[in-house]
Amino acid sequence: MSLPVELAFVTGNEHKFREAEEILKGVVRLHWRRESYREVQAETLEEVTKEALREIPGDSFFIEDAGLFIHALNGFPGVYSAYVFKKIGNEGILRLLKGEKNRGATFRSVIGLKLRGEVRLFTGEVYGRIATEARGREGFGYDPIFIPTGHDTTFAEDPVLKQKVSHRRRALQELARYLTSHPP
Repeated sequence: MSLPVELAFVTGNEHKFREAEEILKGVVRLHWRRESYREVQAETLEEVTKEALREIPGDSFFIEDAGLFIHALNGFPGVYSAYVFKKIGNEGILRLLKGEKNRGATFRSVIGLKLRGEVRLFTGEVYGRIATEARGREGFGYDPIFIPTGHDTTFAEDPVLKQKVSHRRRALQELARYLTSHPP
């Protein structure tokens, strides 16, 4: 049986690719276009994604940008999540929140699809809180400090939970629904 849609996922992050490959299995024949691209500094993930789609050559591909928006820090690191993670990591975020009672956070994902010149965006969010210490060895990025609402484990402690409720899963499901109802 051949899958109806064949797409490239443009990312330099193998973890993101493997996650997308698993979630889209049976819907999209996914190819990894392993490359990094310049991310502009903008106010929203949507703006960052749209600009990247303009600059990346080719057709029939998608990209994904995500951010951790911490409520007590007015949404920081948000669109700067990758940069902040490289500079201060989870330990730096935990230091910024030391003594803070409001540990609420939102993980957001925006997928940008470019298909035959047409651009579409798909978003996913998951609400939760920031742990008081890094926990777990699975996942990547902020997974060891993010606990989704209704649960007591971080994404890094429970990768099956992450696979079920993550922001990326939700955005990828929106992409899959679109591709299923609007075949190329």
